[in-house]
Amino acid sequence: MSRIGVFVCHCGENIGSTVDCQEVAARCKQMPGVVHSEDYKYMCSDPGQSMIKQAIEEQGLDGVVVAACSPRMHEPTFRRAVSEAGLNPYLCEMANLREHCSWVHEETDSTTDKATDLVHLQVEKVKRNKPLQPIQVPITKTALVIGGGVAGIQAALDIADSDRKVILLERSPSLGGHMAQLSETFPTLDCSQCILTPKMVEAARHPNITLMTYSELEHLEGFIGNFKATIRKRARKIDEKLCTGCGLCLQKCPTRKISDGFNEGLGMRRAIYVPFPQAVPNTPVIDIQNCSHFRKKKCDRCVKACPTDAIRFEQQDEWITVDVGAIVLATGFKIMRSDQFPEYGYGAYPDIIDGLQFERLASASGPTQGVIKRPSDGKEPETIVFLACAGSRDAAKGVKYCSKICCMYTAKHAMLYKHKAPHGKAYVFYMDIRAAGKNYDEFVRRAIEEDGVKYIRGRVSRIYEEDGKLIVKGADTLLGGRPVEIKADMVVLATAVQPNDGQIDLARKIHVGCDEYGFFAEAHPKLRPVETNTAGIYLAGACQSPRDIPETVAQAGGAAAKVVALFSRDRLTREPLVAEVNRRPSPIYSDCVGCFLCETACPYQAIGQETVTDRDGKLYKTMAKINPGLCQGCGTCVATCRTKAIDLHGYSNEQIYAEIMSL
Repeated sequence: MSRIGVFVCHCGENIGSTVDCQEVAARCKQMPGVVHSEDYKYMCSDPGQSMIKQAIEEQGLDGVVVAACSPRMHEPTFRRAVSEAGLNPYLCEMANLREHCSWVHEETDSTTDKATDLVHLQVEKVKRNKPLQPIQVPITKTALVIGGGVAGIQAALDIADSDRKVILLERSPSLGGHMAQLSETFPTLDCSQCILTPKMVEAARHPNITLMTYSELEHLEGFIGNFKATIRKRARKIDEKLCTGCGLCLQKCPTRKISDGFNEGLGMRRAIYVPFPQAVPNTPVIDIQNCSHFRKKKCDRCVKACPTDAIRFEQQDEWITVDVGAIVLATGFKIMRSDQFPEYGYGAYPDIIDGLQFERLASASGPTQGVIKRPSDGKEPETIVFLACAGSRDAAKGVKYCSKICCMYTAKHAMLYKHKAPHGKAYVFYMDIRAAGKNYDEFVRRAIEEDGVKYIRGRVSRIYEEDGKLIVKGADTLLGGRPVEIKADMVVLATAVQPNDGQIDLARKIHVGCDEYGFFAEAHPKLRPVETNTAGIYLAGACQSPRDIPETVAQAGGAAAKVVALFSRDRLTREPLVAEVNRRPSPIYSDCVGCFLCETACPYQAIGQETVTDRDGKLYKTMAKINPGLCQGCGTCVATCRTKAIDLHGYSNEQIYAEIMSL
């Protein structure tokens, strides 16, 4: 005979304002198997948990139902309390009276009736619960950080400083990401490279960090604590061990007119190149698409120039398999490009550029050595128009969200321009100002009050060229929509921040979710902001949503803390709510017929095949076998199995049918 205890929480007024919690508790006492029922205003509080523990001891309860808020929020809390009272934690269930009842209904008798039914469901379920034991799996104490921007570097350093091994993976030839392209950073206007370069060097020299640049993740299998990653290390055509970074090969290369991606197409590079002067590692890469040796089979000037014989034209890509216990995703962002702005003439006129291109013009290591020049003729612009929210918060462009950093870096650009061209004029068109960080509003105020900078609240409708000038037409909404026309020498668009190229493909490889825009999805926006729904994979930086540098670094530290906490144990304890193939009374009599539809349906590759033999050791049949370490308890295999040979612990067919029949 079951001895169930029911505990109804008022959740302050969240539940109590629409549900008669006392009446629900009273009705529960009449349910078969319920020997104890009471209500309390805050059941998750210490007094509430003490009530549960006391009832378990005094009433000899063998099952507990807590009727409160979302299990996602407080199920661990109540299961811990039940466990402390000596009851198996998986003999505790929660009925969600908040999200499933009180928050979606008015205060009526029907609302209380529904709440009672929701509790009854869980009472019938908990009667059929079985004691479960957590799954113990070993942990590989090496982390893989994907992305070598400031987020990836910070996460890698924090993990490595905790005396754990880290593999830092970056697909470009150097660490740095977009921060390496910046001139100065807001709100302090300190040099980006002065902040970032020491971090890059520290990451490259750290004894616990293995740096793998010019490399990408090709395949991932396994589960938290026991991932197996296959990495493609692309051929630089340079022996990294022999190269000293002297730069003689760069000087001798005859192929010099290749658009420089690091300078956002505003400069040229050679076929053998280092992305930027402070690159880490400072090892060149040969661009085989443009190298004369690979195109014409004639040139070998770099070979003759190299004093250490480090050129390796025959070098091929390598595929390396590594075992890791956790993964940090720090793949960064990209910005919206020219084909999205036909109304602004982006792409049609060379003097209409984006924010990253302006950063390269303003940078001392950029194509103009920090002098602001027009791309069309190399002259200093006398008038610049900055357009905020170019693509952001624009449903027509497919970007409904705010890109967060645009208001700030537009203010920075206006100030940088005035510092470098004191006699110039800057106009900033904006929708509204969003400056929510520490000292951010003061920074924007400095830009607004800067002599020669004028902020205009309004949108630009059209940009076209006339007599060598860019005609910017818009409206000033603070002046009743009065038309504004500005003759500019240069226009800078603060274009929308978007997920990086290949991010959705990467999400498929590692089995994590994305939101509607392609950013990686967190497990919970408030309670688990750096975790994904795939255990052991964490998020850092702008791969999750648009972020500034301080927030990116903070989140990288948070992700690193999660990894270090995971690695602090020798074995990992996982929830036992996983699927299992029916093997009762023995595998020979299992309902599994070996069709393996479940194997093809499993999104986590948790199902394999096992051979069953009879007493004489002869092959009897091949059936499915589930790896509890890989299984995430999604239930896809249960729904797919034609013979109903698979059950999900805690959600068996018997339990589900009992819940339905209770109604």
